[in-house]
Amino acid sequence: MAEERILTTHVGSLARLPDVARLIGDREAGRPYDEAVLAKTVRGAVETVVRRQVELGIDIVSDGEQGKSSFNNYINERLTGFERRPGAPSGSGSNWAGTRERLAFPEFYDWYGRQVAQPLSAPGVMVCTGPVTYKGRSALQADIDNLKAALTAAGATRAFMPAVAPTMVASTRPNEYYKTDDEYLQALADAVREEYQAILDAGLDLQIDDPRLSSQYTMAPEMSLDQCRAWAARQVEVINHSLRGLPEERLRFHTCYSIDIGPRLHELALEDIADVMLGINVGAYSFEAANPRHEHEYHVWERLKLPAGKALIPGVISHTTHLVEHPALIAERLVRFARIVGRENVIAGADCGFAATARTEPEIHPTVAWEKLRALVQGARLASAELWG
Repeated sequence: MAEERILTTHVGSLARLPDVARLIGDREAGRPYDEAVLAKTVRGAVETVVRRQVELGIDIVSDGEQGKSSFNNYINERLTGFERRPGAPSGSGSNWAGTRERLAFPEFYDWYGRQVAQPLSAPGVMVCTGPVTYKGRSALQADIDNLKAALTAAGATRAFMPAVAPTMVASTRPNEYYKTDDEYLQALADAVREEYQAILDAGLDLQIDDPRLSSQYTMAPEMSLDQCRAWAARQVEVINHSLRGLPEERLRFHTCYSIDIGPRLHELALEDIADVMLGINVGAYSFEAANPRHEHEYHVWERLKLPAGKALIPGVISHTTHLVEHPALIAERLVRFARIVGRENVIAGADCGFAATARTEPEIHPTVAWEKLRALVQGARLASAELWG
């Protein structure tokens, strides 16, 4: 937590550099590619994006997930027990098939799906058909080594690495092996815990990514609000099992409504999920607070007490518009939260990542994303001047 100013960070993913995106596209499509060239290119890309974050003044940086096909799909190569089948995960893709939003605005999502480049990911859906264990040590170590080398080169002192929540894995990968969903979730929690522990052992902060905690209501129109809350409470139990014994002060949790550049009329209100989210045993909570559907929800924290020793990482820049927020507006947003929960308990963040999946043409142009991060830093400085004098 900050003592003299508001620190700055973001959610993790940044647009893959062009050469990285091309090589990941070849890998995901099954086309020939040179693994050594990809590894070298990713190393260079991580150094570039870390240096740029430091130059902008971001305090807690990431590797931009440069080597990952997506924040979620990267885990496919790190777990045993899965095979690829034809089809697509429920609610996946640019058309948001089967969701409350798609049902309400089918014409929009048909149109939008024709406008954007598709993610560079392998086709089909992963299905659990055997025992789940972790086998990703080599790939994870490469990510850690790349980030730590980039931190040294850029002179950065603090970084985080995102890792997918076991509950997000289960939500997008059907189970055909375990007798019950609880057994499946338990196996996933035990497997990904190995990744979590290794990230912390490397001296990095750990961010747990689970957009589904908030977006289940959108993705599952057959579920009522009460059912979604009960479902979310179970997810929290599983996430906590995966985090057992890990130092809360070095853990942060991120949830959001994904990169949906659409009407977003049917999203879960923060007041309906915030109390559940606070049950996750981490030191800080990252969530959407900048887009027009959710900016007003800072009032939730007037009614819901933030536990002692915890921090909020509200999004004060949006990932779903090319409008660059004015630093004065960012400062105003941060001051609102600081007045409610305490200036020492607020870290400036983004609503979500700017490239949750690897695309040759991400939804938000990289030049705009970087300018938003510049505004984030400027806004945090203005807020700090007001709050600390």
